[in-house]
Amino acid sequence: MKEVSGAMKVSLAAIKTLREKTGAPIGNVRSALEEAGGDLSKANEILRQKGFEAAKKRQERVTSAGRVESYIHHNGGVGVLIEVNCETDFVARTPEFQQFCREIAMHIASQSPVVVKKDDLTPKQLEDAKAIGKTPEQFAREAALLEQPFIKDQGQTIGQLLTALIAKTGENVVIRRFCRFALNDR
Repeated sequence: MKEVSGAMKVSLAAIKTLREKTGAPIGNVRSALEEAGGDLSKANEILRQKGFEAAKKRQERVTSAGRVESYIHHNGGVGVLIEVNCETDFVARTPEFQQFCREIAMHIASQSPVVVKKDDLTPKQLEDAKAIGKTPEQFAREAALLEQPFIKDQGQTIGQLLTALIAKTGENVVIRRFCRFALNDR
């Protein structure tokens, strides 16, 4: 990294590495690296924060397109249907959106969340959690999909993964609902 007339010049390798990791636009990657003084982890956090801010601005947009994805485990013992919505059909057809839907369906099959977001937990569910010695926060991390650590990357939650997709696509994306079936599960 070289400083050129007061601005940090970042290497193309660093830009490429962070772009591949985050999928953020090159201009955003470059400015985050410059702001972080070339530190990849700090730049990643800056991009994550900016993506979060952008996602909050998009939350009011209507999501009338999207995809219903299914996942059946190899032994046929667990299956998931999930509805993920976005603003346009164009985004719903992108490989990134489709991969996101598949990975979330697989995550649900593996981790058995109960609701999409912690606000969806009922007072009864929270009371039942207290009865087995869990705080509402502990129970929310286990039961709410958006609060769970992603099975393929424990360093980020499903909510953070969703925020990254929103930042990458430039559209509001919502995990609307899911249903998990398991043999002998009642």
